[in-house]
Amino acid sequence: MKEQDVILKVENLSKQYRLGTLGTGTISHDLNRWWSAVRGKQDPYLKIGESNDRASKGTSEYVWALKDINFEVKRGEVLGIIGKNGAGKSTLLKILSKVTGPTTGNIKANGRIASLLEVGTGFHPEMTGKENVFLNGAILGMTKKEITSKLDEIVAFSGCERYIDTPVKRYSSGMKVRLAFAVAAFLEPDILIVDEVLAVGDAEFQKKAIGKMQDISSEGGRTVLFVSHNMAAVQNLCNRAIIMKNGRISAMGHTKTIIEEYLKDGNKVNEVLRDKNTFKHEFKSFIKSVHLIDPKTEQMKTSFRMGEDIGVIVNCYHMDILKDSGINVRMDSIEGVRLVAWRTKEFGINIPRKSELSVKLTIPHLNVFNGIYNLTFALVDGNEIVDYLESIVNIEVIPAKIDLFKKTINKTYNIMYSHCEWEFK
Repeated sequence: MKEQDVILKVENLSKQYRLGTLGTGTISHDLNRWWSAVRGKQDPYLKIGESNDRASKGTSEYVWALKDINFEVKRGEVLGIIGKNGAGKSTLLKILSKVTGPTTGNIKANGRIASLLEVGTGFHPEMTGKENVFLNGAILGMTKKEITSKLDEIVAFSGCERYIDTPVKRYSSGMKVRLAFAVAAFLEPDILIVDEVLAVGDAEFQKKAIGKMQDISSEGGRTVLFVSHNMAAVQNLCNRAIIMKNGRISAMGHTKTIIEEYLKDGNKVNEVLRDKNTFKHEFKSFIKSVHLIDPKTEQMKTSFRMGEDIGVIVNCYHMDILKDSGINVRMDSIEGVRLVAWRTKEFGINIPRKSELSVKLTIPHLNVFNGIYNLTFALVDGNEIVDYLESIVNIEVIPAKIDLFKKTINKTYNIMYSHCEWEFK
């Protein structure tokens, strides 16, 4: 990457917080920091602190929300930033946006930065939408003449023309996002930073917003940093992506590869053991583990193309005590809409009565569009559910030619069924 092409460079960036307090801590801690600075010594509290793992209880009151972050972004690039909640994505964007400062490290930005971090950020609730457009434009360093020349485009894109002279405090969260994004996008920043806030908008606006980000990067040569849990949006929009985990960058590279790695990490074989009181049976669980595979290579996989064959492995035990067992697999959209189901009983499949059983479900030419989907698993004995794992596995379906699809679909019980094959070992 040529140095002149780099518009944003982050070097050894770290951010430390003290848990459970406001500010930096006690007076004694501030005095220690001051005395170290006077003597030309390193901040003593930089030597302590634990990694940013929100799920575990630590022993230190200091935590590194970010630790040793390094990356470069070149002009016109769209960089996706993905990771679980609490991974440090929002903290990174706040530092890049100069909302807060880093504990250590440097940021070199060659241009004007506009940020869309939270609903209504930078808006004054008592001012009208139009007044807030001028206020935000001024904060971005635009002149009144420049803002006026873009005002009609901003209002038209936001879809808030009827309310543009109404105080922002009367706007819904979606309207605030629409107007804030329009301001950030149309006032032509060199670097546009967008957090998950776009998820607040409706489907129409999200489509417009993603299209606008594509335009400003490809045609305007501007850079976009995009944080989202919507892997389909990241796939369609971003050239490269990084995964953040526990305050660090765990992987960086081509978007497709990074998404597959992220989803694979989240879809590790799930060892699910329940309390014996969860179900009527004396056993803790029947479904031991579930995961996705490439049905041809038998390798674990979590990202598939539209129309591609998909393999699902369900490992069960205690199956020999069930009199009339059946396995149900259901696919839901990320919004929770039920789409497709595969049930052994509906297909007339008899399950062997074995103590331990590995079930392979092959779904040839899956008939769904690109996006993120959840798989739910249920084990039944007659009409009784004896084990149930809701949305236990995520599956990423990425774009492909629609003509790969087979039109072998029938409809039963108001649920769409796709052709599949069952195998037992």
